Amino acid sequence: MIVVLTGGTGGAKFAQGLMRVLPARELTFVVNTGDDFRWWGLPVSPDLDSITYALADLLSRDRGWGVEGDTFHCLEAMERLGAPMWFRVGDRDLATHLMRGQLLAAGKTLSAATVEITRRLEIEARILPMTDARVETRILTPEGELSFEEYFVRERYQVPVEGVRLKGIEMAQPAPGVLEAIETADVVLLAPSNPITSIGPILAVPGIRKALAETPAPVGAVSPIVGSRAVSGPAGALMQLQGLPVSPEGVARFYADFLDVLIADERDASALRGVSVSDVRFHCTQTLMKSLDDKVQLARAAVESTRQAQVVG
Repeated sequence: MIVVLTGGTGGAKFAQGLMRVLPARELTFVVNTGDDFRWWGLPVSPDLDSITYALADLLSRDRGWGVEGDTFHCLEAMERLGAPMWFRVGDRDLATHLMRGQLLAAGKTLSAATVEITRRLEIEARILPMTDARVETRILTPEGELSFEEYFVRERYQVPVEGVRLKGIEMAQPAPGVLEAIETADVVLLAPSNPITSIGPILAVPGIRKALAETPAPVGAVSPIVGSRAVSGPAGALMQLQGLPVSPEGVARFYADFLDVLIADERDASALRGVSVSDVRFHCTQTLMKSLDDKVQLARAAVESTRQAQVVG
């Protein structure tokens, strides 16, 4: 069993590669829900949706989010009615939010609703939200707090950031199955997702970071940083805000208490030579996922190098 902690577009691409390397029934994805929010009165789980669409072979190839070939007729109608438009929900994507809303209104937890949606989409892999509790990633700016989607989508992550907080994290518990999956995994992987706002909320759920430190499985992470820049998104700026170097070394430091191997880009091989971060090993390969072949090769390299870390250890 391979357990993957994931979020964001990088996580969805990585999932697409893993699905072509391993049988779906051997994969469990623990997904960030700190981005969850309500849009037009509906419960939206951006990272859960992206992973779901990736595993159902529905993810938009051009956008990296939403449904391939989607239309936006409802969005256009809502615009005429004066509704906010900055979060672009397609018509088929909307169906997922409507179904989730119905299931939650009927008394199901988020994890139970996710099981039902994945079953109906005939997804064999297991998708688990990090928690059933309401946890919000809040971005602190000079003008006040923003939800993560307001910061990331509406403001295009161009506003100054003074801090990040996770509203409700103290009361959260891991969703059913999360700790057991980590404890019994053969391999645990962290996707090339933003360490602070995609993987960070998962690690902050009480009990999850401890489970990663104690699991007998080797733990590997794919760096979303190449050189001194994030492959996409605001990961670099948010890492710097946390006092971390914007580099694969900085990613390794953030995960150092449980990490066995960091998979970094081959262009960072010379820079990482001689770098020491606790007991973390570095494995360098091609990490940019521009094509399906790139995704498959990175997934294979991540699984193999993490398994090898256990053999070497």
